[in-house]
Amino acid sequence: MESSLVKDNPLLLPLNKEKTVYNGFITVQERDFRMRILLPPDRQLKRARLHCCWQLKHLLRGYEHIVKQRLQQSADLVSFILELKTVLEVGLKSHPKCCSIPPPQYYSQLISEMETLGLLFIDAEFRMLKLNVADSSGRQHIFTIKLKPKHPAEAPDCSADLPIHLAITWTPQSTLDHLHSQFLLVLESLTEFWDVLDEIDSKTWILEPEKPSRSDTMRRIAIGNNISIKVEVDPRHPKMLPECCLLGPEHVVTPLRNKLNANMHLWNLDSSVLHNLRDVLEIEFPSPATHEKSSFNVECGICYSYRLEAAIPDQVCNDPRCGQPYHQACLYEWLRALPSSRQSFNIVFGECPYCNKPVTVKMAGQKS
Repeated sequence: MESSLVKDNPLLLPLNKEKTVYNGFITVQERDFRMRILLPPDRQLKRARLHCCWQLKHLLRGYEHIVKQRLQQSADLVSFILELKTVLEVGLKSHPKCCSIPPPQYYSQLISEMETLGLLFIDAEFRMLKLNVADSSGRQHIFTIKLKPKHPAEAPDCSADLPIHLAITWTPQSTLDHLHSQFLLVLESLTEFWDVLDEIDSKTWILEPEKPSRSDTMRRIAIGNNISIKVEVDPRHPKMLPECCLLGPEHVVTPLRNKLNANMHLWNLDSSVLHNLRDVLEIEFPSPATHEKSSFNVECGICYSYRLEAAIPDQVCNDPRCGQPYHQACLYEWLRALPSSRQSFNIVFGECPYCNKPVTVKMAGQKS
């Protein structure tokens, strides 16, 4: 009997010498289903217990009475397994979309591939993997792979903290190493982009974002008290002139804007973006070596805080003698509550809470 059981079910094996505990898979219509059989010491099927994976339970729903009957009446385990397979074949015809879990070889291959990669995390079902991948500059990146064990021929869902869409090529013959190699190529294509932003981050005071990620393409750089420049770097062409927006009182921003427009022709692709910004604006950016960041973290004149959720004060009174900064949302709500203020389309006109000079602000949520 034992030889016949192993021959017909090579993936269902005894776990003890007494052969009262069997664990593994039974194969029906080229689909593998996990199960565990516990026999009493006398190995009588009448008192056997059957534990099934959820796919097997789903297939046997409505056939439980038949399975119990066969346990009671089958002469031995080989006969019972044979009849169980017959029941499953009927169930599969009723549930054509029911999928089994992959065979053990799938997981063995997966484990052998992971041993050569920088695995950080894998879930209990072997569906989500997180790899720690270093690029040629030593930057660490988390590469998340969501496998599809039930449909291994389908491309897995891959994601990472990148400023561009991650496009992965996948075939039924692809492996984790193929995904890893493709991800490395993407990282190398972005090396110059991250070099540009790393230099800006290390040599200037960044006001926004508060904690830049590798996918962020924007930096708001402090120039002076209540004066800053927002730059948007193109990941594909990082050395090109970025999109620039100067923020601050008009009497200070206007001359800088004029210099930027007049000196664009000086932009040199062989120089760094930060060096070019210094040249075209004709300024020196405050740096961690020369200034304290607290000198730029000026509180909002209405709520008396610097950060309001993710926002910082970016609305400034244009009167040179005032220059008080406000959060856009704070100034909008303040002006809207005043009977003397007026609104035209999405712009509110009113008076500065500090100096009473004319001030305007767009509706909250619409950046000026």
